[in-house]
Amino acid sequence: MASTFFNNKARAAAAAATSSSKQKPTDAKEEQAKHQPWVEKYRPKTLDDVAAQDHTTKVLRRTLQASNLPHMLFYGPPGTGKTSTILALAKSLFGPSLYRSRILELNASDERGIGIVRDKIKNFARAQLSHSSGMSKEYLDQYPCPPFKIIILDEADSMTQDAQSALRRTMEQYSRITRFCLVCNYVTRIIEPLASRCSKFRFKALDNTAAGDRLDYIAQLENLTLEKGVVEKLIQCSEGDLRRAITYMQSAARLVGSGQAGGKKDADEDSEMAEASLSPVTVRMIEEIAGVIPEDIVDRLVNALQPVKIGSSYEAVSKVITDIVADGWSATQLLLQLYRRIVYNDAIPDIQKNKIVMIFSEMDKRLCDGADEHLSILNTALKISGILGGA
Repeated sequence: MASTFFNNKARAAAAAATSSSKQKPTDAKEEQAKHQPWVEKYRPKTLDDVAAQDHTTKVLRRTLQASNLPHMLFYGPPGTGKTSTILALAKSLFGPSLYRSRILELNASDERGIGIVRDKIKNFARAQLSHSSGMSKEYLDQYPCPPFKIIILDEADSMTQDAQSALRRTMEQYSRITRFCLVCNYVTRIIEPLASRCSKFRFKALDNTAAGDRLDYIAQLENLTLEKGVVEKLIQCSEGDLRRAITYMQSAARLVGSGQAGGKKDADEDSEMAEASLSPVTVRMIEEIAGVIPEDIVDRLVNALQPVKIGSSYEAVSKVITDIVADGWSATQLLLQLYRRIVYNDAIPDIQKNKIVMIFSEMDKRLCDGADEHLSILNTALKISGILGGA
């Protein structure tokens, strides 16, 4: 040990190894961004990046210029940019230096009791503001830094009635230095006294053009080749939820990458993605990832449901459904695709459609209650076949 310590060459080698093992902060950030989910990696940083919510962002830009926000209530379907919008607005108001001290973000689905309102939220709401006078003039010119804090309650519709009732007094008492932003999917679950204190912003499901442009933009940055029709299939499977569409696309990119670079264990991620870009993402991959049942299987079931002149259609329907269950397809997904196929079929009279929709609702209730999928699908299919046959 002593001889090694006094050996200059050994000490120099050890120092070089230590310095090389320490990564630069920028390298660490790049490495972290590389392994980040695409949903977080491409989350909008400013209001201009928010897709399709033009009316909401236009109003918020005006409030941003005036640096005076009301209490706000964002509501709409999941994956439409509600949380991303308020986070982008908060960053545009306070910048990176004051963001942590001026913003409190809580997920109300985890912290939704009255104790959280009385302790955590109330303590942050009444705390005195951290002064922005120490900031440079360039910083204040770029970020308004208004004299109030923002409390973001995500999934506020999961809060209990008592917690929402306790929140109204806090909103009134500390409105001079604190603003609240409630984010929820169902505005009807917010009590009226709380909703009336907020300016409401409705987020609609993304249209195909805006969602498609965003998906193409991400695929281009990730050097991902998409087969024709993949973007349309992503939008269809996600049903207006851009977050889900991006997640499906990343899963497909990983699937293609693992198939191309599976035998090269030492290849880095850049070369893996470069090889992946040579093999395009197909529509069938997206269907498999999303759990969508292939159209030919649904066609077989629809054909089996058609009334027969002699005998019963039980044998044909039972065989198709047994194969569907054996292949592991989701009964809920089958219900959704069969519903679309029948309801949007103009050849079926409206009277029969009314009866069939009632059967679909009954099956959906059974599946939610945990009924056997095989028996529920079989029962529903035979009832639909009887209605189509005029029974």
